[in-house]
Amino acid sequence: MSWIQRLQDGLAKTRQTVQSSLRRMVGAELDPTVIEDVEASLLQADVGIRTVQRFLHEVNSKTGPFQASTPLEILRTLLLDILRKGETEPLEEIIRRGPKPFVFLTIGINGVGKTTTIAKLGHRFSQHGLKTLFVAGDTFRAAAIEQLDIWGKRTGVDVIKHQQGSDPAAVVFDGIVAAKARKMDVVLIDTAGRLHTKVNLMDELKKMKRIIEREMPGAPHETLLVLDGTLGQNTIAQARQFHESLGVTGLALTKLDGTARGGVVIAIVEELNLPIRLIGVGEKEEDLQDFNASAFVDALLPQETPPA
Repeated sequence: MSWIQRLQDGLAKTRQTVQSSLRRMVGAELDPTVIEDVEASLLQADVGIRTVQRFLHEVNSKTGPFQASTPLEILRTLLLDILRKGETEPLEEIIRRGPKPFVFLTIGINGVGKTTTIAKLGHRFSQHGLKTLFVAGDTFRAAAIEQLDIWGKRTGVDVIKHQQGSDPAAVVFDGIVAAKARKMDVVLIDTAGRLHTKVNLMDELKKMKRIIEREMPGAPHETLLVLDGTLGQNTIAQARQFHESLGVTGLALTKLDGTARGGVVIAIVEELNLPIRLIGVGEKEEDLQDFNASAFVDALLPQETPPA
């Protein structure tokens, strides 16, 4: 199964919810009941209130009855307009013209897939000929250190690590020093992810960021926030809090499988104006891909084929 097919499968529930509500708008004058149903369906899919309001404004500016393709095309056009703002060039291109080593500080709560995302990126960068170093900055979980170490052996990427319970800032310091000494192209730093509402986590991450900046002015060059696509509106709350505390520069949205409400991608771009670097649909290395607005909209709302 291709990556695009897996993305389509991952967005299936969202697609069915949205398409079902759009069909109610076809062939009749719009009334408040239909409008409310469509609004509720789009919000249920986590599309986001701003996007829903823009869509309903567009719909209300038209005169019914609608043809079958009209609501779909209005929504597709709107989503493409929003999501293209979230597109970026491939990370390899950003790295190649950036400073060396190019430092990624990878953040997010536990369970979103930070360590796996780092591992996939390390493999990808190595495949592109970029000398890469992992830094096991999540010293609160022994499993995180072990997991990154296993991925390092699997992908041929060196890992800077300390024992569980060590000062994460000390690990980061050693990582930056080692990266400069070994003339690395990329440094991928893992971090702890206890609940984002705990002030001590944010303080610890800020301390790590200060160490990075001190040892390499201008770094981190990418503060990559990893988010879980299954968490809906909580994803936006996390993104907002991490961004306010640490200045997020890009997002990686994982777990866009059958349990995800894919509309959250739209809400994140619309509400936070942050670029989506990557989206993931599974555990395999190739399941993490650059975000492409057209491919995403085609998977979420495919254009209907007219009857023969």
